[in-house]
Amino acid sequence: MTANEILLVYDKECPVCHAYCSAVQARQPGQLRLVNAREATAVMAEITRCGFDIDAGMVLKADGVLYYGADAIHQLTRLSRTPGAFSRINQWLFGSESRSRLLYPLLRSCRNLLLKALRRTRINNLRLPGSERF
Repeated sequence: MTANEILLVYDKECPVCHAYCSAVQARQPGQLRLVNAREATAVMAEITRCGFDIDAGMVLKADGVLYYGADAIHQLTRLSRTPGAFSRINQWLFGSESRSRLLYPLLRSCRNLLLKALRRTRINNLRLPGSERF
């Protein structure tokens, strides 16, 4: 990780998560690096040490700080100021901290239903018993 690089750790097996994260990355070329939470990486080890359940929220690492869930998507939106319809919608949805905290759990529930329908397994980075499936 370079000094100016920002890491976005998410579940690449979730089609919606992957599409969203790829769209955000396309608007921040060179600065934002996507990390698949299903791969063993140093940042995933750090996330696990901090006790963040990656199945319950994405993680953004910027300036050495880990942002989790609603805070991650809010910070990501604050960093992304490119023109276009996607950015305007993203800014409206997640530009407000309170709106992010309200919408994120709803979107996470929809994600969990989708992954259950697709028969994906949980990442279960915290190794919680009985938490292998959605």
